[in-house]
Amino acid sequence: MSISPDKPVVMCFSGLDTTGGAGIQADIETLFSIGCHCAPVVTALTVQDTHNVISFNATDPSMLIQQSRAVLEDLPVQCFKIGLLGSIKSVEVIYTLLKDFSLIPVVLDPVFMAGGGFEFGGDELKDVIKNLLLPLTTVLTPNTDEIMRLAPSSDNPDACANEILELGCQNVLLTGTHSRTVEVINRFYSTHQETAVFNWPRLEQSYHGSGCTLAAAIAGNLAHQLSIREAIQNAQHFTWESLKHGYRIGFGQHVPNRSYWNQQKL
Repeated sequence: MSISPDKPVVMCFSGLDTTGGAGIQADIETLFSIGCHCAPVVTALTVQDTHNVISFNATDPSMLIQQSRAVLEDLPVQCFKIGLLGSIKSVEVIYTLLKDFSLIPVVLDPVFMAGGGFEFGGDELKDVIKNLLLPLTTVLTPNTDEIMRLAPSSDNPDACANEILELGCQNVLLTGTHSRTVEVINRFYSTHQETAVFNWPRLEQSYHGSGCTLAAAIAGNLAHQLSIREAIQNAQHFTWESLKHGYRIGFGQHVPNRSYWNQQKL
């Protein structure tokens, strides 16, 4: 059997969002769109709509590890993408997995709160993610609220990013969608490169699944063996276009259109 290098595999740890806007479906759609194969591991079942999450149940940690190892023994996984982690035990088993497969890059989207305000776990879960997963992370993709939660002792986002890099995280892409600026200003911090700033036109709507899309796109580009800088640039462009072509399918937030590229060809 020959394995095609044109379809690199990305293993995604994400929650199941039954609206289809965020979570594991966002990962699958994004990775398909950029020419990757998604190996999905569902970390939680959620009850939600396009307004907010109502409740969720974390997947049994033993099931997470069994699913992951079965795939890793069979498929040539090129990158890990991590989103919603609903329990401390889930974080602990994924930590063990990442340690065992330490050569595979990790993109972590630190999901602590849904767009409507629902919180996933408390400070204890946040601290475990910070202490166990951040030192193993290749690219972290927080918004300004999330980065302040990860580094509460720092008084501004720049200081937060530097504190996180000191923990062992290699790169941070801080997104500016939550800031009150005319444009969306994303900042890239790295232990290996100078800080870079990316400006994107701010869109009028709010979106359900934008963070998932960005993190999955970075993971997919890394799986294609692009450099960190190229992967981050390409992923931002894909995400912005997906949002620009997004649509309101329910009564809440808009949903990214991750197949915009296909519709343009019709």
